[in-house]
Amino acid sequence: MAQAGVYLEHDQFNCSICLDVLKDPVTIPCGHSYCKGCIAGYWDQDEFISLYGCPQCRQTFSPRPVLGKNTMLADVVDKLNKTGLQSVPSDDSLAEPGDVECDVCTGRKNKAVRSCLVCLASYCESHVQPHYESPAFKRHKLVAPFGTIQEKLCSRHDKLLEVFCRTDQQCICSLCLTDEHKGHDAVLASGEITEKKSEIGEMQRKSQQAIQEREKELEQLKQSMTSVTLSSQAALVESERIFTELSATIARRHSEVKEIIRAQERAVMAHAEGYLRQQEQELNHLRKRDAELVRLLQTDDHVSFLQRCQCLGAQPERVEVATIRTDPNFGSAIAAVTEFQALLEDVCQGGFFNISEKVNAVIIIEDPKPKADNMEQAPETAAQTPCGLSAPAPTTFGVPVPTFGGFAFSTFGSRPSSSRLRVQQRRRRR
Repeated sequence: MAQAGVYLEHDQFNCSICLDVLKDPVTIPCGHSYCKGCIAGYWDQDEFISLYGCPQCRQTFSPRPVLGKNTMLADVVDKLNKTGLQSVPSDDSLAEPGDVECDVCTGRKNKAVRSCLVCLASYCESHVQPHYESPAFKRHKLVAPFGTIQEKLCSRHDKLLEVFCRTDQQCICSLCLTDEHKGHDAVLASGEITEKKSEIGEMQRKSQQAIQEREKELEQLKQSMTSVTLSSQAALVESERIFTELSATIARRHSEVKEIIRAQERAVMAHAEGYLRQQEQELNHLRKRDAELVRLLQTDDHVSFLQRCQCLGAQPERVEVATIRTDPNFGSAIAAVTEFQALLEDVCQGGFFNISEKVNAVIIIEDPKPKADNMEQAPETAAQTPCGLSAPAPTTFGVPVPTFGGFAFSTFGSRPSSSRLRVQQRRRRR
């Protein structure tokens, strides 16, 4: 039956009590079959009620039926046990669209598991068994299932393409070597596959090496990006702190300058007020003396005039003569503050350029270095600088200018500002 391609369910020959293949099968009056020992043991449990039922359909019998062997069913089970029970193919073994189908199956075809290069056919798990068991198929070569067998055959000689022509770089059959490929460099396809696999293996090794290098570069790139993010946050926090301190320093100096101006104003005014009171006292004294002189000149009594003249002392002389400025002001202080502003602007401008240079130097992807040909076209000034030495520090009026972080600060900056021009104009007027 199995050889005829008839598929039978396992459950058709299984006992529903022990769930195994029927042993000494018997059939009860309702038509269901069981192992003789299984149904007898089942009915023994109901012996006390004298009512015996079928485990499947629940039909009851009384008295207890006599169990007779079903010889026909026993013969079928015995033959199937000897030949092997061919089960119904499961859905997993059936060929789906895109699968290679078994060339032996009829009706609904199973999925092929192997293809034979000698038979030029594909087989499912069931139909490939003879190739494993029969000595007649011992020399047949089984390979993974492939789709169209005709693709493996020579279109001219209808023979298997088992030779590779290196001259024409194509697969041919053995008969092709006798005509159009005669004298060509040809080898067995299996040998060429071995060599090609070796070449492809080397290519794959290099590919894996390139992948590992790219993965390493990618990991380094991610680490660099993380480092830039963390470093930029730290730089922002630190620059915020420093500029806050600078702002506080400028504000403190501003307060100090205002206090100096006000203190000088108070001191100058106090000194001037003291001198003013002294001069007013001297002026009052002079006015009194002048009034006495006027009255003396108006006296007609000679005796009284002479007596009063003797009482007059000599004209008092001023011991110190102070110089009074006609236009005292804080203009020079304003000029000094303006000059201080210009210097701060220069320092800030130079510092900003230096900071920008250092910030712009932070990169992740570095451009490729120029070739040696481009290096020969470097400026002469760079060529004149000895290797390992830096260029001389910039100077202002022959005096070296202090540097900070590789950036030279000029006393007057790189470009004249409006405040700096005002300072220079005041200096020329002096």
